[in-house]
Amino acid sequence: MDNEKTNEKDLGTQGQADSLKGKVNQAVGKVQKKVGQATGDPATEAKGKAREVTGKGRSKVGDLEQKADEKLKD
Repeated sequence: MDNEKTNEKDLGTQGQADSLKGKVNQAVGKVQKKVGQATGDPATEAKGKAREVTGKGRSKVGDLEQKADEKLKD
């Protein structure tokens, strides 16, 4: 076998997964933040904001992984 580990994802596939997970976390965080605002619960609002920011970061990492995979294939 050419690959040492056959179950490893390439950067492009991993990047797509990370981008999707990041976007989902952004959306969930936004909803959680709004729930915290609506209920007057600053802890829930803060957790939602943190999840939203974390999701944005993960999505960016996924985008970078996909770009790196494209460059490596060239």
